[in-house]
Amino acid sequence: MMDKIIIKGAKENNLKNVSIELPRNKFIVFTGVSGSGKTSLAFDTIYAEGQRRYIESLSSYARMFLGQMDKPDVESIEGLSPAISIDQKSTSRNPRSTVGTITEIYDYYRLLFARVGVPHCPNCGKPITTQTVDQIIDKVLEYKESTRIQIMAPMVRGAKGTHKKLLEDLKKEGFVRVRVDGTMSELEEDIVLDKNKKHTIEVVVDRLIVKEGIQKRLVDSVETALSLSGGMVLIDIIGQEELLMSTKFACTDCGIGFGEISPRMFSFNNPLGACETCKGLGVKMEIDVDLVIPDYSKSIGERAIAPFGAEEDGYYYQMFAALAKYHNFDISRPLSEAPPELIDEILYGTRGREVTVNFLSKFQGPREYTRDFEGVV
Repeated sequence: MMDKIIIKGAKENNLKNVSIELPRNKFIVFTGVSGSGKTSLAFDTIYAEGQRRYIESLSSYARMFLGQMDKPDVESIEGLSPAISIDQKSTSRNPRSTVGTITEIYDYYRLLFARVGVPHCPNCGKPITTQTVDQIIDKVLEYKESTRIQIMAPMVRGAKGTHKKLLEDLKKEGFVRVRVDGTMSELEEDIVLDKNKKHTIEVVVDRLIVKEGIQKRLVDSVETALSLSGGMVLIDIIGQEELLMSTKFACTDCGIGFGEISPRMFSFNNPLGACETCKGLGVKMEIDVDLVIPDYSKSIGERAIAPFGAEEDGYYYQMFAALAKYHNFDISRPLSEAPPELIDEILYGTRGREVTVNFLSKFQGPREYTRDFEGVV
């Protein structure tokens, strides 16, 4: 694939034998005064030739429905790919309408990512791969004969606690050894762990030597380890390396699990694929603090907090007054002189600190509330 598009002798419309080289995979803008040939070069030459070549690559049956495009007036164009053209005007006010949906390539992208893409852990960035039991067995059997190995099941990875019940359960199930924080121990021992520290525990399922005829035992041991740990197995090649493998889409380092990668995970119309911040709409509703308090030279009584009234008997006025009293601030003074802690509590709440408010309810008369304040934002 060429790294540029080479255009020679473009004479479409008002173009005067234009020759130019354009880099591929770059964002290119054609600018100029009206009538300078921007549209003639971009649409009537480059796009027209790319679309024409694409249509010619289709079957004769498909071309019947698309029509034949004329070849633009140009000597040659090299390095050109199939092209799409998007009108400058908005064709839809729907926030879910994108370039991908308008051109109908979005579904192909979802399929491409789901079937060819390599998922990575959002925490550590490592690629996430899965192996079948057969692949795990084949990997182990690649080592030369007489290699000593241990099959272990990762039970706890970097979690605080004494894990006493887990150790007791493993002992009852007949297991003999565990590796705790890198140190091998017998389950018959009294293993005491600091509950305030993070621990890693792996139970030894089997020990064996690579040789002819061990495949059945190896399969049984690997399947036992996978069953114990929920899909992970640690192969300790004694004296060489350790292989941490998983039969599920999960990060073996962070322990984060993922569902099977499918096209719907890349759809912003599906909760699985939608952005958690904007829910797939591309926009996020937020409150502008500068509109809540537009003028700090005003006091609370002068309606410095714009969305709320200045009626002295009202709930919010009395709440603001109670907050000001707690911070020893006179509400008749401008908010520009208020301590930052007061402004923070007005905007974002008291975060669990309860405030007593006396106010006059229009329907129920004098009322008193004691509660934490959630803030105006």
